[in-house]
Amino acid sequence: MGNGKSQPGQNVHSQFLPEEKAEVDRLFDVLSSEKSSSHTSPRSFSLTALKARSHIGEALPPEMVTRLYDGMRRVDVMGKAKGPSESISREQFTVSMSHLLKGNSEEKSLVILKMISVTGGPVKARTVQQFTEDLVGSFVHVLDHRQELRGWTQTKAQGPRVKLLAAQLFSEMKLAGNKKLLGPQCLDYDCDRAMIEDWVFRAHLVATFLSVIIHRGFLLRLSLDSLATLVPRRQVDQGQEFESVLDVLSVIYVNSHLPRERQHRWHLLFSSELHGHSFAQLCGRLLHQGPCVALLEDHDGHVFGGFASCSWEIKPQFQGDNKCFLFSISPSMAVYTCTGYNDHYMYLNHGQQTIPNGLGMGGQHNYFGLWIDVDFGKGHSRAKPTCTTYNSPQLSAKEDFRFEKLEVWAVGDASESKLANSSKSILDVDPEAQILLEISGRSCHSQGLREVPDDE
Repeated sequence: MGNGKSQPGQNVHSQFLPEEKAEVDRLFDVLSSEKSSSHTSPRSFSLTALKARSHIGEALPPEMVTRLYDGMRRVDVMGKAKGPSESISREQFTVSMSHLLKGNSEEKSLVILKMISVTGGPVKARTVQQFTEDLVGSFVHVLDHRQELRGWTQTKAQGPRVKLLAAQLFSEMKLAGNKKLLGPQCLDYDCDRAMIEDWVFRAHLVATFLSVIIHRGFLLRLSLDSLATLVPRRQVDQGQEFESVLDVLSVIYVNSHLPRERQHRWHLLFSSELHGHSFAQLCGRLLHQGPCVALLEDHDGHVFGGFASCSWEIKPQFQGDNKCFLFSISPSMAVYTCTGYNDHYMYLNHGQQTIPNGLGMGGQHNYFGLWIDVDFGKGHSRAKPTCTTYNSPQLSAKEDFRFEKLEVWAVGDASESKLANSSKSILDVDPEAQILLEISGRSCHSQGLREVPDDE
């Protein structure tokens, strides 16, 4: 997996461009600047010196600083070391940075295993699990410290959400034969280098989080283009701030499964807290807005939802395409994609007497993977054993559930239809007026013919 094995001690800068090499050298010089040394003694830095750097010690939890240090000092550049060095040399630092920031899965896993294992050999699965929790916690800690949460906040449930995302990433670890590590007894299973490499390749957020931790924790002056799509910008209209059921980690997890062109921006369309418990209001703010994410929290604390890859329309037929998916945030994080069994991706109807009225995703009439009833506050998630469209289990605590909090977020740039209808009219001010026209089957003839108001 990857480009073949690197030869220890050779071309330690080979994966860096010249300007990148210069920046890595600059950072090493800063970290090793306080060590007194003669011209004949090569420069290095210790763990104490690393933690003493306030810009690192405050930005990263001490356990992650120690893990990074241990991973670097256990790198055997010349292939002759009998054990980890007492301090980190320039060569060790450069090789470690090269592997973690520019390397393939094989090279990344080499350093990651050294961050986890004292011997560099196989480790217990529970040790990998603890590393994953440290990784996720350190990632959100450094973004919060550097004020780069892009509008999202850490919720009161941040600790549990760290464990939930860590558990999801850890679940990507596979045994021989592609078998999952299931049950507490599997935590005593030995994970070797091949398993770690496969895990890093499979769970791409592991390497991405490490890259962010290094760039932002060490203040490395290299571009970090992935951050713009990793953490989407949160946009809420002025005067409409509210307490979302989302936190930055749950947003990152769901966002990582969206089409790449939709990952840079989330704009609030509807919140039951702001816009009321009204299905008509929901539909009025939902229609023709492009791809969006809808999610809710039921009365038992389960948080779940779905991604609609197309604009919602009111009609008796199913709509959407195979880019849609359902997901769960709590009590566990998971994404459920299309099975190909049917095309019942999205459904939205209102004002009919013979077919269901409400919003649904997956399954079939009266048996949806996710259903929000026209009687706002009620819904169901039915799966025996799984939803035929998305292979999802029952997402709610109870098959028929009640909820208070529902949110809908448009993802990516505004759709063309939304931009065409952006001028103000009674239909914009009162979404219920728009929904009444949709229900009656009449079109909005004024849309697209309105002049732009003078104040715009």
